[in-house]
Amino acid sequence: MFPSLALGFLVAGITAVTAASTIGCVGTISSLDDVSSAIQCTTVNINAFTVPGGKTFELQLLDGTTVNVLGEIQFGNLSWAGPLFRVIGNDITFNGNNQRWDGGGPFYWDGQGSNGGVTKPRPMMQISISGTLNDVYVVNSPAHVFSITNPGPLTISGATVDNLQGNYPNSRSGNAAAGHNTDGFDVSGSDLIIQNCTVLNQDDCLAISRGTNITFADNYCEYGHGISIGSISSNVVVSDIAIIGNHVVSSLYSFRIKTDTSATNSIVKSVTYSDNIATNCTDFGVLITQSYPSNLGTPGNGATISDINFNHGTTSLTANSGAYRVAVNCGSGSCTGDWDWSGLQTSGGKAGSIINNNLITGFVETQ
Repeated sequence: MFPSLALGFLVAGITAVTAASTIGCVGTISSLDDVSSAIQCTTVNINAFTVPGGKTFELQLLDGTTVNVLGEIQFGNLSWAGPLFRVIGNDITFNGNNQRWDGGGPFYWDGQGSNGGVTKPRPMMQISISGTLNDVYVVNSPAHVFSITNPGPLTISGATVDNLQGNYPNSRSGNAAAGHNTDGFDVSGSDLIIQNCTVLNQDDCLAISRGTNITFADNYCEYGHGISIGSISSNVVVSDIAIIGNHVVSSLYSFRIKTDTSATNSIVKSVTYSDNIATNCTDFGVLITQSYPSNLGTPGNGATISDINFNHGTTSLTANSGAYRVAVNCGSGSCTGDWDWSGLQTSGGKAGSIINNNLITGFVETQ
């Protein structure tokens, strides 16, 4: 046999053995020291351990990896930028098994969130995978929880965000809730499904800042700021969004679209709300505004909001006595397209203003 041919067979054999050993091995993580070797396998098991303060628990996974969380993950307390956890990969199966990821929120909470006070590591969970992420249970995040920047199609199911403890004041927050800016899902990705999740928090349950083909279905949101698109800054597209079968309870807002007053060259279009229920809304049932961060300030018109529909199933909302049922605050000429609201039913509260929008059809506002 020629030497070069023999060498070729040898290299091919080594490559095949290496690939087989990678596919067949099981990596186990019980501390950060185990990560580099564990991620060489396509099955990764995570045992209970504490991530030292100031460190990111990061998994850069091989394509097709399955991750199994088998114990509680705690994060040491240290004021720093974060994130606390980051996972990266393609075609990943991430099984959280409802094991707790504890961010140690009470150490950081001061009622100011990411707006000031103690520096809080955020996000708590940076998700940059395609595939599936199931049954991840997060408790007491310092600030924002899931930040989604998926590189391909991703389905998130059965996740829990439990920041209920943040509803109560502490010695640093005065009379305000100690938790703040504890967004459940911050989305900047496309081809995404989030379903059957529970979020108990002090800010948006869902906030979509960019992306297309996103479905948010059969989720439960309580105490926060409801289901939001935005805030939308400049040069952003959000389109083909389905908000279906969700339950929003005791939130400042139920359903909100917010574009920055100064936003330019941005589009929000083809958003459909179907079969949702919102109760005990405290500020606004539906708010669509182009004056963010003000709710009903002078609207800008550099972003376009088009084809916003409440149809294909009834969405019902009940507003508290001091809350607005519906308010729409469009810039001049910047709300366009079809606005079929025949599936929206409202009760309680009071009527809000509808500015620069004569496109809404099928909606009869009732008290």
